[in-house]
Amino acid sequence: MLPRLALTIGDPAGIGPELVRDVLARPELLTRLALVVIGPGSLRPASVPLTAEPLTAPGAVWIATTEPDPGYTLGRVQATCGAAALAALAEAHRLAFSGAVDAVVTAPINKAALHAAGTKVEGQTELFARWCGVTDYEMIGMAGGLSVMLLTRHMPLTDAIEAVRESAAPGGALEGHIALFAEALRGLMGVARPRIAVAGLNPHAGEGGILGREELDLLAPAVQRAQRAGFDVHGPISPDSVFHEALQGRFDGVLALYHDQAFIPLKLLARGRGVTVIAGLPYLRLSPMHGTAFDIAGKGCADPTNLIEALERAAEFVLRRR
Repeated sequence: MLPRLALTIGDPAGIGPELVRDVLARPELLTRLALVVIGPGSLRPASVPLTAEPLTAPGAVWIATTEPDPGYTLGRVQATCGAAALAALAEAHRLAFSGAVDAVVTAPINKAALHAAGTKVEGQTELFARWCGVTDYEMIGMAGGLSVMLLTRHMPLTDAIEAVRESAAPGGALEGHIALFAEALRGLMGVARPRIAVAGLNPHAGEGGILGREELDLLAPAVQRAQRAGFDVHGPISPDSVFHEALQGRFDGVLALYHDQAFIPLKLLARGRGVTVIAGLPYLRLSPMHGTAFDIAGKGCADPTNLIEALERAAEFVLRRR
């Protein structure tokens, strides 16, 4: 059976719809997928048939969801576009949760538009976790041979530092993230015994306490507890070297402590082929590693490479899981 993938169009005012149209114009890709695109019917190319349920045969169909107001403007935050993006995500969740599709791939949404539409959420990661009713979940970024899980996500750096301290305490989130990361690397990447590195918080991982004591007092004891639980985990390792060590093959994944610590190296390596995955959901969900790019929406210069990579990785992960 072909991988059955749901693809949402993202925010109608961003580059998502034009990226999706580009994907739909690639027959060599569609011969390997059973693809159902989800979004406003007004954005559907005439060559893609409307349906109520996805196919199992090669090719693409379209499930129509809530339309934005007819007068919406490309490149701007608008509540009506946020509502349309949210409706497509909800339908993709319904299909994946019921088993009608094997995975969900989402074109980029705009958090401000979701908020304007009345949905106060940090991002798609939290939204899908809420709908699935799970509490043990996290985002993983993958690019250029590097896999990085986040310990904290979208929050001010001062808040993230305090959250790291809380997570590293006994019974905190850090040890659970190590277990979740190991499970994802086994299931997605086929790594039998994942080797995981935990990045330090301070420069040079605190330099023995000279540049901060979080590594000595909190992070190292948490890593040791995870080691005693049977995980092949190392650290904390200096943030300015841990990603290079992972790329050299010493580690299969890096647990980063805050958003930019993870995404600066990932986006440098991505070269248009970076994706994010949510670990801990009952189904696969992937997304390209970029945003709505309002500044170029509708100009015809958006690059679909990231979205194609997300679809191809989703298909690969589906087949590996089977």
